Amino acid sequence: MKLFPAIDILDKIAVRLLYGKREQRTIYGDAVEQAQKWTNQGAECIHIVDLNGAFDHSNVNKDILACIRNSTKAILQLGGGLRTLQDIQYAIEHLGYDRIVLGSTCVQNPELVEQACALYGSNIVGGLDALEGKLKIKGWAQDTLLSPQQVALKLKEYGISDIVYTDIGRDGALVGANVAACKLLQEQTGMNIIASGGIKGYSDIVQLKDAGIYGAIIGKALYEGKIELTKALELCR
Repeated sequence: MKLFPAIDILDKIAVRLLYGKREQRTIYGDAVEQAQKWTNQGAECIHIVDLNGAFDHSNVNKDILACIRNSTKAILQLGGGLRTLQDIQYAIEHLGYDRIVLGSTCVQNPELVEQACALYGSNIVGGLDALEGKLKIKGWAQDTLLSPQQVALKLKEYGISDIVYTDIGRDGALVGANVAACKLLQEQTGMNIIASGGIKGYSDIVQLKDAGIYGAIIGKALYEGKIELTKALELCR
């Protein structure tokens, strides 16, 4: 199982949000230092979220994103505010990010997703964020009536194979991963599901791995010292 330590960036610093709410944030300092720390501890992949991009399509973090890319040789997966083909091109061709996560765009502008997949293939990853089985978009502020399965299968038609699936009700809450939902989505679609939200300890990692889940994103549990990355990586091997 692939493990992605997470770095969420808001106003140029590393933070963790509770349930994705901007006002409920905990500050963890320099984002570039965090990237170097996770790399030094063995991370081969790092999941980066530009929260300013997600909330208001701001470019305030572009210099930080560039510094992170220059600080590590790890595979960098970037999400947050990538709403145009120019955004995607800039992230891949200028900043040098390896994988781009498209979230709200998958629902609001599927034609753009199809274009991005035609240009960049496996560099494009779907980002599906759900609460009680229904997707939410626009920084989790807008409800939809769509299920993760519906949208995932459409993305599969465009050539996307990897999905970051976030359980919003668990995100940042340290209440455990939604293993059952991840396993069901992976079985329903035949796609690679990367679990996000709620991971609180090593038992979550073991359960996800035993369920055959492709990958997992760890955030708050790392920052709060409940999980050591080196040990978690060993469990995934």
